[in-house]
Amino acid sequence: MLTISRDLHDKIVEHARKDHPDEACGVIAGPAGSDTPVRYIPMQNAERSPTFYRFDSREQLQVWRAMDDNDEEAVVIYHSHTATEAYPSRTDISYASEPQAHYVLVSTRDETEAEFRSYRIIDGQVTEEPVTISE
Repeated sequence: MLTISRDLHDKIVEHARKDHPDEACGVIAGPAGSDTPVRYIPMQNAERSPTFYRFDSREQLQVWRAMDDNDEEAVVIYHSHTATEAYPSRTDISYASEPQAHYVLVSTRDETEAEFRSYRIIDGQVTEEPVTISE
């Protein structure tokens, strides 16, 4: 189960809406081994695409180095889908390389309500998990 603060949830949704019609992406870091999302890190979609996202390799290297320096890990890796449901695509599944991470997808296809879902993706297996939003 993913437990995430209202503030972090809202920041992810806001980023997804701001970058629409392109997919948004980013990370929420937390203390290594804690499974606690703490530090919001919005990133640039190097593809600038409504159907695909990719972290910029330089930016990703900087972010992962900073997490290492702070004894953090990627607790949440998020991105948005702009025209489809919030479910991992085959590409999303093939690129999932952080087994400890919660993979959050936000669909911005509906202008009035964002669909916010979380998954574990391990060795190509996708498992949806409940999301609890704390205050």
